[in-house]
Amino acid sequence: MRNRKPEKDYTQESLRKEREYGLFWYSWLWHLLRPVMLALCVAVVVAGVVMAVVNWADRSFFAPVDEEDTQPITFVVASGNSLTRVANNLESQGLIRNRTVFKYYADFLGYGQKIQAGEYQVSKAMGMQEIMELLTTGDGNPITRNITVIPGWTIADIADYLEKEKAISNKSEFLEMCRSGRDYSAYYYIADVLATRDIADRLFVLEGYLAPDTYEIYTNASMQDIIKKLLSQTEAVFKSEYHDRAEALGMTMDEIITLASMIEKEAKTGDFAKVSAVFHNRLKKNMTLGSDVTVKYVSGVKRMSLTNEDLKVNSPYNTYLYQGLPTGPICSPSAAAIQAALYPDEQFIIDQYLYFCSKDPNTGELHFSRTLEEHNLAVSIYAPLWQAYDREQGL
Repeated sequence: MRNRKPEKDYTQESLRKEREYGLFWYSWLWHLLRPVMLALCVAVVVAGVVMAVVNWADRSFFAPVDEEDTQPITFVVASGNSLTRVANNLESQGLIRNRTVFKYYADFLGYGQKIQAGEYQVSKAMGMQEIMELLTTGDGNPITRNITVIPGWTIADIADYLEKEKAISNKSEFLEMCRSGRDYSAYYYIADVLATRDIADRLFVLEGYLAPDTYEIYTNASMQDIIKKLLSQTEAVFKSEYHDRAEALGMTMDEIITLASMIEKEAKTGDFAKVSAVFHNRLKKNMTLGSDVTVKYVSGVKRMSLTNEDLKVNSPYNTYLYQGLPTGPICSPSAAAIQAALYPDEQFIIDQYLYFCSKDPNTGELHFSRTLEEHNLAVSIYAPLWQAYDREQGL
């Protein structure tokens, strides 16, 4: 009997400890799993909310207007229709739920530039994505197209290019618009040009102001639309601080554009600021600029090696005969050329470089000289290369 009591006490103590040990691990496990379970619950709730929002957005904006209505409806995308017009027409015909969502969704996915003109059979049972994809399979006539104006092109070059690309239907009419410039006096810089006293001497009032760039235009854009788009880019390029800089140099915007056009024709980009310095130095000394490219512009001569007869052409564009800048720009200058016209190479200004000539016709590399003696020596060395180049080009 004495042996049983301690055995009974031992058993009860063991059970108590086992219960306490079990409670400890249960409590520890609960503290570990509780935040995980809470996080899972929150995630389930959030996922449910997100799914509810997605389903609501799909039903409200992206889903078919009527899944049961498969009756085909003829929908027309006319040549030149903008994405906004397409979206408006789709909504007005009851083919999409929301025109604004369609427009921004199409833009976001890149469909805006792929939609093509044509007639399509669309039904109210089609979803927004399905309609977008259908509208890119049209008759091969896109709503928009790209045109590219190259730095250094003249008005005549631009007209030839636009005619070749079938972006304009009447080159002569386009050239006349650019020649007179009267329809574009709303642009302040064109109004300033029209007010100059030598306006009658210019070949084209708009020369230099049809900014080089790549443009997206509507396929049915008129010649006026194209000209306005190119003119507007000049205003974007010629920033407000450029006007301040031009004023500090004692020059007008037109004079800067004119100088930039000469720089564009005379040099590669790496030499723009140096050529600008030479011209600025010569202007300060009241020297003629003696620029071949101004003679070539007015005479149409393409040769590198100009003759004495070429240099005698009587025109205010001829900077061999007349002091100062030519009567107007001779091409469309790049933004880099305009910047160089405003900010010539300071060291070349200090060192008073006054001359340059072509060193290698094939690469466009130039040789710069300070004195006429140095320049004449350079010309005697490099002139044979110019003549050989002209022969190779059949000029």
